[in-house]
Amino acid sequence: MSRLAAPAAGCLQRPEIAPSPENKPGESKMREHLKSELNRADEALAEQFWDGADVAELVRTRAWAVEQLLVQAWSYCVTDSLGEGETEPCLVAVGGFGRGQLHPHSDVDLLILTEDERHAGGGGGSAIEKFVRLLWDAGFYLGHSVRTVAACEEEARADVSTATSLMEARLISGSPQMFAAFEQAMAPHNMWSASEFFAAKFEEQLARHARYNETAYNLEPNIKEGPGGLRDIQMVAWVAKRHFGAQTLHGLVDHGFLTESEHTDLQSGRHLLWRVRFALHLLAGRAEDRLLFDYQRDIAKRFGYSDGGANLAVEQFMQLYYRSVMQLERLNERLLQLFEEDLLLTREGESVRVSDEFSARHGYLEVNDPQVFTRRPAALMELFVVLARSPELRGVRASTIRIIRDSLHLVDDAFRQDAEINALFLELLSQPQGIYSQLSRMNRYGILAAYLPVFGNIVGRMQYDLFHVYTVDQHTLFVVRNLRRFAYGKYGENFPHAQAVFRRIDQPELLYLAALFHDIAKGRGGDHSELGAVDAEEFCARLDIEAEDRDLVRWLVEQHLLMSRTAQRKDISDPATIQEFAARVATVRRLDYLYLLTMADIAATSPKLWNSWKNSLLWDLYLSTGNALRRGLQNPVERDTRIRERRSRTLSRLLRSGMPSAAIQRLWDVLPQHAFIRLTAGQLEWTTRMAAEAEPGSDVIAIRSVQPHDVSEVLVCVSDQDGLFAAITSVFDEMHLDVLAARILTTRDGRSFDLFQLMDQEGDALIEADAQRLKARLAEATAKERGYRPVQRRMPRRLRHFENKAVTSFSADPRGQGTLMEVDCKDSPGLLSKIAGTLASLDIQVHDARIATFGERVEDTFLLSDSDHQPLSEEASKALAEKLGEVLDQ
Repeated sequence: MSRLAAPAAGCLQRPEIAPSPENKPGESKMREHLKSELNRADEALAEQFWDGADVAELVRTRAWAVEQLLVQAWSYCVTDSLGEGETEPCLVAVGGFGRGQLHPHSDVDLLILTEDERHAGGGGGSAIEKFVRLLWDAGFYLGHSVRTVAACEEEARADVSTATSLMEARLISGSPQMFAAFEQAMAPHNMWSASEFFAAKFEEQLARHARYNETAYNLEPNIKEGPGGLRDIQMVAWVAKRHFGAQTLHGLVDHGFLTESEHTDLQSGRHLLWRVRFALHLLAGRAEDRLLFDYQRDIAKRFGYSDGGANLAVEQFMQLYYRSVMQLERLNERLLQLFEEDLLLTREGESVRVSDEFSARHGYLEVNDPQVFTRRPAALMELFVVLARSPELRGVRASTIRIIRDSLHLVDDAFRQDAEINALFLELLSQPQGIYSQLSRMNRYGILAAYLPVFGNIVGRMQYDLFHVYTVDQHTLFVVRNLRRFAYGKYGENFPHAQAVFRRIDQPELLYLAALFHDIAKGRGGDHSELGAVDAEEFCARLDIEAEDRDLVRWLVEQHLLMSRTAQRKDISDPATIQEFAARVATVRRLDYLYLLTMADIAATSPKLWNSWKNSLLWDLYLSTGNALRRGLQNPVERDTRIRERRSRTLSRLLRSGMPSAAIQRLWDVLPQHAFIRLTAGQLEWTTRMAAEAEPGSDVIAIRSVQPHDVSEVLVCVSDQDGLFAAITSVFDEMHLDVLAARILTTRDGRSFDLFQLMDQEGDALIEADAQRLKARLAEATAKERGYRPVQRRMPRRLRHFENKAVTSFSADPRGQGTLMEVDCKDSPGLLSKIAGTLASLDIQVHDARIATFGERVEDTFLLSDSDHQPLSEEASKALAEKLGEVLDQ
């Protein structure tokens, strides 16, 4: 390869590059010349990009423009300084620049070949140093190395990434003889064999994909390195070049490894990714390959999308992106498998018959007859059942994958209504292994979306928020994966009760059906739970299952959020809450299924969402509800009975530990009765010990770690005062602590008895040093002369791009103890202390708080009363809502 040709006239307006200043200008003048010409070229190309110019021409033109300036700099610094008879070093373009492709802020990858070993390793005489310095000072982003031919050969043999970069070397200027020697050293017969190169690059790709959770569907995807990204396309091109000597992707068509339609798909996918990358570089003003929230809305708007119906412009754009990278990921998988079969496996191997329609060769399933799917469409579904039954098989042969892709048109209404095919799908869900793997494979091959058109609607669908990290289809499949892990007992430390409950359910396939449909109506508008329940009911009618089981699947889809919302937003220590939830669940069978689905759903939403706190909430709700159902809904536990039982058990434990009865009774006599309901037995025992052992009337601030829940509990027992809740929460916010729940109690002798449950930013209980620091800060904040101090912190980057007006609603507390306030708003630093400060400013008392954060959005619930401990009046509620709106929407 050699110098780039000038862009053809008419493709776009080529930037004119002015020649070097005459008469050997000074270095400062040369630097300004290079800088201004580069900036002028970049500005011209950026303008043409936003006007709709072809991005493929733009990246090639920018590479050409940069090369013209490099030649000028090389001539100025190196060529003109050569002594008589001295061999000119080689200026060589490598990597993306070697391919003749440069995005606005991409690195300019250069190799400088020299005969002098003293110059190798990045030093290199004054002329080369001057060249590199001049370019950096002029604003070029260089990725450069200075090497001898021998050093290049040695490093390429040792490292496949180096060998890959040098495969794309292109001489810009310098000694043709030296470059010829370099090319000879890098020749395939002297370097990695085709099979070794493929194996090394494939391992490299596996490691790269693992860094992105094996999915292209990340919230802020990396369009270069992530699965289905530009690196996957280049991976195919590298292997093709090494194996076939193909200089372009179309060379694979000539060798029969790629069809014309697949080549078109690769080209169009790369074109979209190039457009997005070009836009990212321009908007970020730097080499940015992550499609961050900062730019998603802007790019969607600039690419012509607009908000409409139930979907935002950014969601429409991102769905196109995700579907494109999914298609590229499929092509990458299929082509690399073809390479593997051609390079690592013998062309002809023993074929082992697996069934009438399929055989296995080299561990991959293949069809016995290329016309099998046309002759018998049910074989399209049977293939996945065979794979699930045969865990020793590694996958499907690439040639068979291509036949599947070409047979998707056979999945029509007749296919979907076919009793044999529906029985095969149910059989797949009933297998002891391979269910998640084969459903994922069905999704990759396009079969799942064709068989379930409603599933096709959610393929690649993102939700523009921080709560849902994956697209809806990927999240759905991850829910199934989590359910399979429960069956195996995998990750038992995170889900300690899952396997035991899973063994109680009689038909796991019903659980997998509910998982497939629980979010299937996302993006349609309306209540996705209700719409999904209708879809689930219609699909289950095609399956050979009992009416009772169909009703269970429908109910699970419709109520899949019920348990999570109850556990996180309601007081599950209250018998009335348990009674209400148990009445909606109705049976222990439903409870078992719902518990498993709820855990799998939460854990599949985000890698960081599931924690020990949520595990304990759901398990407590599961146990309490199970007891209520087995006792009978007609026999609820009376509130007074629960109080007597809790007092009695706790008193016995405290007395056995040697605590004086008088000290216990002195404290309990001033506690409000509802303290014995709101506090668990463990909390009541610990708080009693901490408060009763202190000197009467003295302040008590105590902190403990609660395991295995991995939370910290903080007791604040001080003289009650106006704004105390606000003062305490401001300290939590200042220390970046996440409050999960608060029990705000006031004793009859005018002291606070407040219990908070919280975690640090990593989702863990506080370490000892932080606990001690918190105690000191709380002691200072609860002193009467200190009071509430508003928290001022910068808004995190990810939160800045969401608009969510605060919505405040009020309802009467069913127990008649006050007013329930629910706040739904955008999360922000110091949010809880802002709410608490607003309540304090209006002389409103807080008695209980449940804090739930869902990505960028919070849904907090507070039990409030006025200063006379009465429910809020309509006027007071209205004033509070207005004041919160002003504070939270700033």
